[in-house]
Parts: sequence; C-alpha cells; structure tokens
Amino acid sequence: MQINGTSAIVVGGAGGLGEATVRRLHGAGAKVVIADMADDKGKALASELGGVRYVKTDATSEQSVLAAIAEAESLGPLRISVDTHGGSASGGRLIGKDGSPLDLDGYVTTLKFYLTAVFNIMRLTAAAIARTEPLEEGGRGVIINTASIAGIEGMIGQVPYAAAKGGVIGMTLPAARDLSPFGIRVVTIAPGTINTPAYGQSADQLEAFWGPQVPFPKRMGRSTEYAQLALSIIENDYLNGEVIRLDGALRFPPK
Repeated sequence: MQINGTSAIVVGGAGGLGEATVRRLHGAGAKVVIADMADDKGKALASELGGVRYVKTDATSEQSVLAAIAEAESLGPLRISVDTHGGSASGGRLIGKDGSPLDLDGYVTTLKFYLTAVFNIMRLTAAAIARTEPLEEGGRGVIINTASIAGIEGMIGQVPYAAAKGGVIGMTLPAARDLSPFGIRVVTIAPGTINTPAYGQSADQLEAFWGPQVPFPKRMGRSTEYAQLALSIIENDYLNGEVIRLDGALRFPPK
C-alpha cells in the first residue's frame, strides 16, 4: 500500500513510539493526525512538522476517538491507524507478603487503558477505513496495534499488564479475519524494552539495566526502529493477522 496521499491517525502520537511513527509517516507523504492527551507535546510536534494536526483524544471515549477520526478523514482517505497509547497500569504480586490479594480496581483500570481502549480504537478506525474506496486487490488499509513481549512472558508482578497485552495479541488474528471482507489488515507489534520516557527513568539508567540483558544488539530498542517496522507493515500487503516481536531476542526473566 502506498503511504503518500493517504491520511493516518496515530493514537498516542505525542509519546516516544508514536512521535517516531508520526515523523516517519509524515516523511512518507501521509496526512497525519496526532491523537493524544498530551497537549503541549502534541501541539509542538504538529507545529514543527507542518501539515500535521493534533487532536486531544481520550482513547477510552467513543466520541473523542470519533472526533480524531473525523479530522483525519477531512485530510484525505483514512487508510492507516497506528495505536501506541499508554495509560495507568497497576502491578504487584497476586498475593502480597502480608497475604492480601492484588487490588481489583487497579486490574480493571489497567485493562481499560491497555486492552479495552485498543478495542475501542480498532473498531472505530476499522469502520472509517471500510468507508474508503478499495485499492489494488481490494485493500483499503491497515490497523497496527501495540502489545508487549510481557503479553507472552510476563514477569512477576505483571499480571494486570500481561493480561491486557496478551489480550491485544489475542485480538489480532480474529480481528484480521473479521476485517478481511473489507480489505483491512490487522498487525500487532510486540516490543521488548524500547528506551522511551514512558519508563519514568533517565535513558542512561534504563540502558545500563536493560541493555546487557538483550542478546543482540546489546542495547535497548529505539522508537525509530518501531516506526520503521510500522512503515514496513503498512507497505507490505501480505503482512496480516500477525504479531511481530521487536526485542533483539530478549525473553523476559521471571523478575
């Protein structure tokens, strides 16, 4: 699929993975909507790039996502949706040292941001992409979701997060099958440790801890590598219904 001349929505587009993807899509000729809650970062990025629009977007809200989609559709045929958004996540062992069970509210909140919101974005962007005219071989567009290798081998204390990311992984194939009559592909990227501000630590601290644990290259991943993979997925029409690990062969240990 050709990127030039299409419109795209990047949910979480003001964050590390999202920003890199916005830049790459913009460079390839797409009209991009940054859908995020980070006003300052989103507006600054849109202003810097030019021709890119920022729409404050709550990924958990139907009306909020629809507003961002409408903005994207006003720029051209919406054929690309990339979801990199984050949110609140709880953690901890199922039973604490004092014997108390893990908080239910935290689990529900984690699933709301990291699983239900992904479903919300996917269903709404799919409906919008389905309204476009079909291209060669009947294709209309592609949806890229973001999971994590924690959804495959979650660490101790990651049950809520692993459940959410595992859910995103589990939705990939059935969603691709559901959307195949409309010519819409669905692919999930499952990153390992990507050095972004989302960790809440300095880049050097993160690199010192995680870098030696990655088989090769012996470093953390870069947001630009996520963006590069996203564009490869968009351009390769035969990639569909797949979960692609981006982790330098890292496998999370128990802790």
